[in-house]
Amino acid sequence: MILKYKGADMLTEPGETFLSVALKRQNEYDAPIILAKIGQRIFELNKEIPDDAALARSGYKSAELSFITTRDRDGHKTYERGATMMFLRAMTHVFGKWISQLKLEYAVGEALFFTVRFKDGTNGDDITDDKLAEIISTMHRYVKEDEKFVKTKIPTLEAVELFRRHGMADKERLFHYRRATTTNVYRLGNYCDYYYGYMPPSAGYIDIFDIERAHGGLLLFLPYHNRPTEPGRKEIPEKLFATMHTSTVWGDNIGVPTVGALNDAISRGDGRNIILSCEAYQEHKIGQIAKQIKEENRRIIMIAGPSSSGKTSFSHRLSIQLKNVGLTAHPIACDNYYVERSKTPKDENGEYDFECLEALDVPLFNDHMTKLLKGETVDLPTFDFKKGIAEYNGNLLKINKNDVLVIEGIHGLNDKLSYAISPDDKFKIYISAVTSLNIDEHNRIPTTDNREIRRMVRDARTRGFSAKETISRWQAVRHGEKNHIFPFQEDANVMFNSASLYELAVLKTFAEPLLFAITPDEPEYTEAKRLLRFLDYFLGLSCEDVPRNSLIREFIGGSVFPVG
Repeated sequence: MILKYKGADMLTEPGETFLSVALKRQNEYDAPIILAKIGQRIFELNKEIPDDAALARSGYKSAELSFITTRDRDGHKTYERGATMMFLRAMTHVFGKWISQLKLEYAVGEALFFTVRFKDGTNGDDITDDKLAEIISTMHRYVKEDEKFVKTKIPTLEAVELFRRHGMADKERLFHYRRATTTNVYRLGNYCDYYYGYMPPSAGYIDIFDIERAHGGLLLFLPYHNRPTEPGRKEIPEKLFATMHTSTVWGDNIGVPTVGALNDAISRGDGRNIILSCEAYQEHKIGQIAKQIKEENRRIIMIAGPSSSGKTSFSHRLSIQLKNVGLTAHPIACDNYYVERSKTPKDENGEYDFECLEALDVPLFNDHMTKLLKGETVDLPTFDFKKGIAEYNGNLLKINKNDVLVIEGIHGLNDKLSYAISPDDKFKIYISAVTSLNIDEHNRIPTTDNREIRRMVRDARTRGFSAKETISRWQAVRHGEKNHIFPFQEDANVMFNSASLYELAVLKTFAEPLLFAITPDEPEYTEAKRLLRFLDYFLGLSCEDVPRNSLIREFIGGSVFPVG
């Protein structure tokens, strides 16, 4: 078969695998090749290259071959899944039936956190140094022997029975709602499991990792995403970890730790109760934050978080709770402090960089905030984005001792934005949709997937953007978050998790029609197909019972707040 590769013809032999071709081309890449791609369709490397007829039957007209490395997002996730399966197999090899629970909870920093419980009541903290070394050496043995990840397609009913025999009740529950008649099951040696997404060809590809005890479980450290040949840092963001842990424990307590459990609740008619429980929990958390601000006598509240975290709705709900404790909130948008367009810095591509700190008139912002804290009257600017200048329209503000300023902006947690304000006056809040719900005990839901779907639904509703446009912009959005928000998240006084256990079941009904509109010949099709497969795990849930002050209303519409 003749494929196009980097603009030239490439002849492949009948029955040749993508792996064979990848090995010949590896020296052209700065990171290990881990997946292949024809057109917009991704293939695992162990798969034989399909012929023209097979591609035509699948609806893929393009025969342009490309490769995905561990530096790419899909490649990094593949590495993560391979490392997860190796770790789980090593744990069962070392401890066998002594394990009562082994669950992948979430990603934190460059690590995956697994809770570990043993039948004698001990946990991961009780694993000895010798046993920890044995787990690591067992995984290195898989690497040295280059054990293969073998995929087998079996009837779904057979897969459910397999999960039942192996005590994987969460997968048995999940696949009760699976529509597909067949399921892909992976085997590594004598260990079988199911994974959402692609896998590497063999354990030899997963050669950078380490394991440490932490918080009653184990941390599996992986390479940096953007430097995939270097071991990731060992330090974990403790505040973020604590926020994830709290949300996970709460989800366990109300009986919804996984998608299968959520589907069970929806199918028996308990969807409304799950919605109300989630909303009550968030309202309680917001009330606690307002009380803390009051007790600490903070005057300026700085709020920051990544895209689609629900910052605007959170600000309104916090303002209401502040009123309940005797404080009046005055919102001030950092966007009104942009420098005039002619002074806006440009990025490496010559485009205006509106996300860098230098795009803001930082001295003016500090001058205004310090004057307000002193009790002076300030004429606040309003930035005209069409003209590219700040205008003054008589928006006068003076605050008294029971007033607080609520500042929302990408640089809210960066002290360089508010350098003239005393730390004693500032209260920093980091908000993000930190998903605590998992697909099952071995497959996590990335927080970024949740936010991407939120943004897609909101963009279509408020801006008329297609899902294709949202997906095409998403990586650029994430680039700004990594540079300007995530480095400062641990400096926050509190973190607020805006994710709700039920929301993806609601967002599903809005997102699926948008994603189906993307056609196979478009570059965004690969991501659209991945998200559709992901949403297929969920039963749909009507938005009828979602309260009008919910953060989710910021995305699906119907909010009582002015959020678009």
